[in-house]
Amino acid sequence: MQTLWLNKGEDRRLRAGHLWVFGNEVDSGKSPLSAFTPGESATVRDARGGVIGSAYVNPHSLICARLYSRAPDTELDADLLRQRLRAALELRDRLFDQPFYRLCHGEGDLLPGLVIDRFGDHLTLQLGTAGMEARREAVAACLEELLHPASLLWDNDLASRSLEGLARENVLDGPVPRRLELPENGCTFTAPLLDGQKTGWFYDQRANRQEAARYAAGADVLDIFCYAGGFGATAAARGARSVTFLDASPQAVELAGLNAARNAPRLADGAAIHTLCGDAFELLRELHDSGRRFSLICLDPPAFIKRRKDMAQGLAAYRKINALALRLLAPGGVIASCSCSHHLPADELRRCLGLAAARRKTALRLLLAGGQGPDHPIHVAMPETAYLKCFIAQRAD
Repeated sequence: MQTLWLNKGEDRRLRAGHLWVFGNEVDSGKSPLSAFTPGESATVRDARGGVIGSAYVNPHSLICARLYSRAPDTELDADLLRQRLRAALELRDRLFDQPFYRLCHGEGDLLPGLVIDRFGDHLTLQLGTAGMEARREAVAACLEELLHPASLLWDNDLASRSLEGLARENVLDGPVPRRLELPENGCTFTAPLLDGQKTGWFYDQRANRQEAARYAAGADVLDIFCYAGGFGATAAARGARSVTFLDASPQAVELAGLNAARNAPRLADGAAIHTLCGDAFELLRELHDSGRRFSLICLDPPAFIKRRKDMAQGLAAYRKINALALRLLAPGGVIASCSCSHHLPADELRRCLGLAAARRKTALRLLLAGGQGPDHPIHVAMPETAYLKCFIAQRAD
């Protein structure tokens, strides 16, 4: 196994637990990156020869190496993959009584570049790095041994793969269903597995959907960027008076309406389920101008800040969408405001809510500061892995 040598002083962050090595941290004289094959394992050492651990290398990526072990000369082979995946499975079995969850969450499960969502007998996988792409067959073999899945969907149309020099493609192994049913928080949802967003369902919001639904009884609910209706349909099942779903995707609002009707048939019979398809910013203005107000608003936008250089523009979008949503919140109403941009600090999202409230000459009292669920574990030394924020607050005037 080759050695990847670090420049002097570049070991501190890694010794504190971080798993990423950047190209400018490597001593290119002692270990030129061009000498490594994408996905190759290497022992990482500091400038004095001290062992940092074992990592797989991609000379073509800004993050040129990702640590997966603190021991030297350790291959990420089938045995280590099996050990890590078994540990991940054991944790999820302790958390959930049904096999619907994120099974592997990259660095949080010490398998950088690997994401696996489990939908009963069907698995959706994302290989975001050359290191994991090189171990595709080994990953599949381990999953076959541990779970005997009916199908694997390799959902690899990812921007991160382009940065790694990999093709963006989706590959189906076995009979992957277009849609399937999954249980969550006492509800049953239809999710678009084959042609949905990301891996088909956002398991990371499970706990936040449950928390927001605590305020649903008798409420008129607005679910903004609703996708398949996770927030709104859960609220409907918990006694909401009406639910309005809003999304730019026709498929999303269709599924959201179906999921609400399934979990709260009394609303379907009373025509209290509404769907709006179009640009969220424009539709929120139209709702305000028409005099509509809501007592529970769930706001779960896409990542407005995908790269650090998008910070200013993305932050402006978060401020704007929160301000538009807050204009629709009735006195005493509750808003759940979320962000999945890991570049947006939690305090900044809370500030967006605070500024919007101040401009409305109203006040918000914070009821919950939430994040991603425990099947999306956060690596304690990597703030990058704590990406999801959710603030639930009540209009207090």
